[in-house]
This record gives sequence, structure tokens and C-alpha cells, in this order.
Amino acid sequence: MADQYTWGLILGAVLGLVAVYNLGLLALYNLVMRSKSEDNGADSLRKTPTTALNGECPFDADVIVVGAGVAGAALANTLAKDGRRVHVIERDLSEPDRIVGELLQPGGYLKLIELGLEDCVEQIDAQRVFGYALFKDGNRTQISYPLEKFHSDVAGRGFHNGRFVQRLREKAASLPNVRLEQGTVTSLLEEKGTIKGVQYKTKAGEELTAYAPLTIVCDGCFSNLRRSLCNPKVDVPSCFVGLVLENCNLPFENHGHVVLADPSPILFYPISSNEVRCLVDIPGQKVPSISNGEMANYLKTVVAPQIPREIFHSFVAAVDGGNIKTMPNRSMPAAPYPTPGALLMGDAFNMRHPLTGGGMTVALSDIVILRNLLRHLSNLNDAPALCNYLESFYTLRKPVASTINTLAGALYQVFSASPDEARKEMRQACFDYLSLGGIFSSGPVSLLSGLNPRPLILVFHFFAVAIYGVGRILLPFPSPYRFWIGARIITVCILPAMLDNQIFLL
Repeated sequence: MADQYTWGLILGAVLGLVAVYNLGLLALYNLVMRSKSEDNGADSLRKTPTTALNGECPFDADVIVVGAGVAGAALANTLAKDGRRVHVIERDLSEPDRIVGELLQPGGYLKLIELGLEDCVEQIDAQRVFGYALFKDGNRTQISYPLEKFHSDVAGRGFHNGRFVQRLREKAASLPNVRLEQGTVTSLLEEKGTIKGVQYKTKAGEELTAYAPLTIVCDGCFSNLRRSLCNPKVDVPSCFVGLVLENCNLPFENHGHVVLADPSPILFYPISSNEVRCLVDIPGQKVPSISNGEMANYLKTVVAPQIPREIFHSFVAAVDGGNIKTMPNRSMPAAPYPTPGALLMGDAFNMRHPLTGGGMTVALSDIVILRNLLRHLSNLNDAPALCNYLESFYTLRKPVASTINTLAGALYQVFSASPDEARKEMRQACFDYLSLGGIFSSGPVSLLSGLNPRPLILVFHFFAVAIYGVGRILLPFPSPYRFWIGARIITVCILPAMLDNQIFLL
């Protein structure tokens, strides 16, 4: 076994160094080009006379934000604190009831701190999360977040999504330059290729228009406006079936739990002091019917026998309780059309499989980047110049977003069961690799948690897991068949996931 670890480390390190060299050159080129673009765009905007904040602007606000979910409400807070007049239009201001968006990774919490919104996870019975536990075929391993270098308050947070969203909305609404309104945006107002504002219907049914030099669309995964601003290629690889387990003691307190089940993973994590969220992944877009009892039967006969014994009875009780919800899991790469006067953010812009809970981290990171780009601009009225300037946003967000997106998609593929022998070996190799502890677990979990979402680290561990898996197969007695399986681990399990997400092009 020691020989396997040694070969895996040596080969993984060599591949990692090759990747570092190539990616380093590409990153340097991107950095130089990005700096030129930012300087040119910023100078153009700063030279334009300021009219956005001095009362002479014909616009109703400086920024219109469509949607007040996590992304929209956090963005409104952030821009308003920088002096912008923000008009937020949200379809439904009542507390959302969702089964996803309930686990904020530590990296996302750090972004909340950077935005001054960390108090929004207070007074909602949020639970600290310090890492994960993995379960496979009766074996289990614990993986902790690498939090040693951070303040003691830094950890993941599990909570009811609706409570968190309401706290963000309340904080935004408390600012004097934020107008939070319930209404349904029906279209973007376009004039000569520039977005000037939106048309919307109020809660009372009145048709109104609102104008601003910048409209930011944050209306979520079901966005009806994204087609005007991007090329949406939405994939639905699976669906989540959601349950709430009450008064359930998880095997590892204050940890997320991932069961590598058949056909795909099962998740458990705390969302309050006496509630645990369970998400059962079902591949494809079709799930058993809830109304005729097929779903309950599936959960009891297929899922229940695979979950840890400590939570078996709580799981069955939750199924018998009948409060079962489903939601399709969407993934969509960021493919924007740079449009003067408008920008996409949040799930309206970019989605990944929610297995790793990275969505809120990506959204909050995007908000930090956008805030930093806009912070020193007093004028937003020159739409073409602003559009050119904000093209750097897409470059600046890519290292964090692509790393988290790639990891989410790849882990879902690896953690799902498959009859393919190479995928079986890769799944076992991933579990064993993480079980080694030390750098073998802290590196990958630092990516997953958003604490260190660096493409080079992702590349290194991708190949290290693959080489470790190949080593398990070839040692101690290699054979042509084993060589074939080893080659397929690289070509089938690793390269497609990374190339599909353009991880080599950062």
C-alpha cells in the first residue's frame, strides 16, 4: 500500500508541475491583457462628467436589481453602501421555501464578511459546519475544513434558505437609498442596443417602467430574462428530493454528510438546532411520483438501506411525515452577451450541480469583484464605455467560478455509481485518497469550501487522485487489462471534466 501512495505522489507531482508551468504562462498573459483593458475602460469612464449622483440624472436610480434572492439582496446592500441609488424589484417578497441554498461554505462566509453582511447568518438558528463525513460501502471517513489560519468564527453555515434571504432583504431595505418593491419584471427596455431599464407589473397589477444606467438581472435559476443577455445552455443532470429530519443526531456533529450511494449521492447537513436537511439525488429529470406513493416507496426500499444506521429511523420518520419536495438540479456555464446597460449575476448567469454547495460562494465572490470594479466610478451613464470596462468582470471571476464549477461537476460524476469499471475504480480511489488525511484531504476540501479555489490546486489533485487510482490497479501485478482500465481512468474520468469546463484555459 505504501508503494501505491509513493507512486501516486511522484506522478501526481510531476503532472502538477507541468500544469503549473503551462497555466502560469497563460495566467500571466491574461493578467497583462486584463490590466490594459481595465485601465482603458476606467479612464474613459472617469473622464466623463459625473451626473449619476448629483440630482441631474434623468434616471430613476443608478442601478436596477431584478430579483432579491441571495445574490440580488446582497448586491443591493453592497452597491447602496457605496452610495448608489438602488431599485430592487422582486417577484415575491414573502419568505422563500427552498430545499437548496442552505449550506454556505466557509469561503462564502468570508465573502459575507468582506461585504459586511456576516450578521445576516445571526438570529436565524444557523449551524456551524466544520467539514464533511464520507460514507461508502460501510466505511466512513471524516474530512475537516482547513480553518487553522482563520478567526474562530469562520466556518460553514447551515440554515433555512428563506430565513437567510429575509435577513439580507431586511438589511437592504433599511438603507435609505434602496427601494425594495414587489413586482414582476416582464421585459428589459432596450434602445439602440442599450438596456435603459425594465418594464414590470406591480403587486396590484399596474404596468410600470423603471430606468437606470445599469440593470443587473439576478432573478435566479428560473430567469425569464437571461435569454436577452446570454446564450443559456441549461443542463439538468439530476433532481434532488428534499426531506427535513427532526431531532436527528448526525454521526459527525456539525458536519455535512455525503453517502456514496447507488445510483448517486445522498446529502445530510444541519439547518437548525433540531433539523437536518436530507437531499437524495436521483439521476435524470424524471422522479417517482409523490402523490401516488411511488416516491415514499423508493425512499424506503432503495435509499433507506444505504444511509448510516444512526439516522435510519429519523429518515424513515421523515418519509412517513410526507413533507417531500423535489427540485431539478441545473448546471449552466457562463456565456454572456456583453450588453451595454445590463449585467447578469447569480443563478441567472451561472449554475453548477449543487452537490458541493458552491453556488452562494460563487455569487458572493462575483459581487465582491463587481463592487471593486464599480467602487471608484462616479458615473455609470456612458453605457458602451461601462460595458467595455465590465468585460474584465468575466475574466476576474473565472479562476474562482471555474474552479468551483469544475469541482462540482466532476465530483458529481465521480461520486455517482456506474457499471463502468474505470468509473468504479475512480470512485473508490477518490474515497481512499480523501481518507488518507493530511494534504490529501485538506487540499481538495479547501477547493470545495471556497477557502482556496485555485485552478492549479484543482489540476494537481485531479491528476493526483487519478494517478493514485491507477497505482491501486497496477500494483502489485500489472496486466494488459489493468493498464487498459488505468488509461480509461485518465481519458474517461479526468480529462473530459476539466476540458469541458475550460480549466486549462484560465
